[in-house]
Amino acid sequence: MKTLILDGSLSSDAMGGRVVSHLQNNLAARGWSSETVTLREKKIGNCAGDFFCWMRSPGVCNVDDDNRDIAEKIIASDLVIYLTPITFGGYSSTLKRMVDHQIQNISPFFTSINGEIHHQKRYASYPHVVTIGWLDGPNANAESVFRHLAYRNSLNMYSQVNVCGIAYGNQTHDELDASLNLWLTKTERFESDPVPALPTQSISSAAATPVRRALLLVGSPRTRKSTSASLGGYLFDQLNHLGVETETMQIYTSLNSQERMKTMYEAVDRADLIVLAFPLYVDSLPAPVISALEKINQYCLGKPSRARFAAIANCGFPEAHHNDTALAVCAEFASSNGLEWMGSLALGGGEGLVHGVPLAEMDGRAIPIKKSLELAAEALASGQPIPHSAHDLLAKPVIPNWLYKMFGGFGWKQQAKQYGVQDQLKARPYLLETKGK
Repeated sequence: MKTLILDGSLSSDAMGGRVVSHLQNNLAARGWSSETVTLREKKIGNCAGDFFCWMRSPGVCNVDDDNRDIAEKIIASDLVIYLTPITFGGYSSTLKRMVDHQIQNISPFFTSINGEIHHQKRYASYPHVVTIGWLDGPNANAESVFRHLAYRNSLNMYSQVNVCGIAYGNQTHDELDASLNLWLTKTERFESDPVPALPTQSISSAAATPVRRALLLVGSPRTRKSTSASLGGYLFDQLNHLGVETETMQIYTSLNSQERMKTMYEAVDRADLIVLAFPLYVDSLPAPVISALEKINQYCLGKPSRARFAAIANCGFPEAHHNDTALAVCAEFASSNGLEWMGSLALGGGEGLVHGVPLAEMDGRAIPIKKSLELAAEALASGQPIPHSAHDLLAKPVIPNWLYKMFGGFGWKQQAKQYGVQDQLKARPYLLETKGK
């Protein structure tokens, strides 16, 4: 079996080194060929969310860096193994950066899987996927979120077999070998894991005290012109009208500047309430947003916290529940940092409906969205969690699935015409390159 290992660990992660070494030995003992890609050593830019890999160079990322070579290796493999420290119940930003780029290996067109909207296959078959994460010790909630993320990825990336394993830092060599052997044997036997349940996130039960200062972190590469900024901006306008001092920062423009990150840390210290607004990227947060949360987590280590945390996610699929796994990661981030989790809001079809337009400038279609955010603002300003009524109102589908599939497909074709590739949208470039070798 041709195996590709995508190592998403940091160089300082001793457990990551142990897992890689034992895994390589186990694969060799089975007679399986393997290649390990140490992602931290590769040049992989962040996915820009521009969809050029669908409508300008179908099947190939617009950015010519190592992500293209890795995407090709994935299609040529029988088995892909993700390795990552479990980060707030999700993947490390190092692994997620490459996972985000895997949208080039699927089609922009839509289909239904188990009654949900997903993107169609680009290739006839895809590799098995084994996802291996590690923790210092057991953490039931984080582990459940991690397993659910691996499962959701397997749906969207059409894994033939999906196996998720969790290792612990205190395992002996023999125990780690036994675990790896079990996970690989399940893969060999085509035994996917059962569908895992996403755990219910515990909403804060702390006494409600009015919020004085609120910080909005916008986690979209489109920054101020994004749907995330539109949703978060309207919420913060309402908070400001209710007497809350508000501040907004853009994650993407802050990450590569030490001075801007220092400003962000200071804003985190000042805030009674932090709200993260972001678009869904392959079932979770975009890699740069995870990176920002990792940095904030390191900055806050050992510091007492009095802040509350909430999140707003939006996705292109019409069903808002596609955001659930990502929002569970946000809740785990709050738990890891001693922040009070104040709940979340999720919007489906956000890109087609809002598309970065300020909500105050939209027509009647924005009325339910604005009402949801107004309800959320009233609760948050008084120190209470986001009410279920606000969540349910925003999550209500705005278009039937069959209509979404029809208009969505037409929309991709129209956009592709701008680049003269409307007849190439189903291209399989990596398959052709592989066959030519």
